[in-house]
Amino acid sequence: MFLLSFLCVSLAGCGSLSHAPDPIDSESPPSNAVPISVDLGHEVVVQAIGVLGVRYAPGGATPDSGFDCSGLVAFAYFRAAQQALPRTTFDLSRAGVRIDSRDLQPGDLVFFNTQRRPYSHVGIYIGERRFIHAPSSGGTVRIEDMRRKYWLQRFDGARRMAL
Repeated sequence: MFLLSFLCVSLAGCGSLSHAPDPIDSESPPSNAVPISVDLGHEVVVQAIGVLGVRYAPGGATPDSGFDCSGLVAFAYFRAAQQALPRTTFDLSRAGVRIDSRDLQPGDLVFFNTQRRPYSHVGIYIGERRFIHAPSSGGTVRIEDMRRKYWLQRFDGARRMAL
């Protein structure tokens, strides 16, 4: 029973919902929210790069406990801006402002369908078509190239956080 529970948690990855509706038609951020600045985006990237190599852990949100994908995002944003972000990939996919992939800036969030459902994985865009993320069980926080076929086929969209 323990092994079955462990496998279920390990395979769950970053997702928190069995089926996430498409957030494209989601609400806009509050009218007083302002998209993050380029400088803050760079600081988010610096914070994320500072934990390269930290192990993946389901539900993890600190360097000591390990990270899942949304935990890494929450950690980097909190360290850079002292701002708490939603803790699930689905909720993150509804936050901030939707942007076109041609307009990506460091600190923007990039979303992927890695579990046969939209917005099941998130990373932080770092520039030059690369992003940093906590990939999956057995992995560590690392940088990936969005131009790789795997990521191109699974790209769901991007958001710029508004704080």
